[in-house]
Amino acid sequence: MKHRYELIIYWSKEDDSFIAEVPELDGCIADGKTYQEAVQNVEIVIDEWIETAKSLGRTIPEAKGKLMYA
Repeated sequence: MKHRYELIIYWSKEDDSFIAEVPELDGCIADGKTYQEAVQNVEIVIDEWIETAKSLGRTIPEAKGKLMYA
């Protein structure tokens, strides 16, 4: 499933990986050795985040699109 949440993707020298964060979903983060792998991994984590929130009866934030401006 493709999501519409904003992703922040950056290189982490410390982790030697790309990091993909989803600011609208607290604690939703994944990594990957390539940019594409980080995006693929965070899509899985988003699904898991939403599934867990639903099972706990928590509200799922609506995707708002672009949240920050560079």
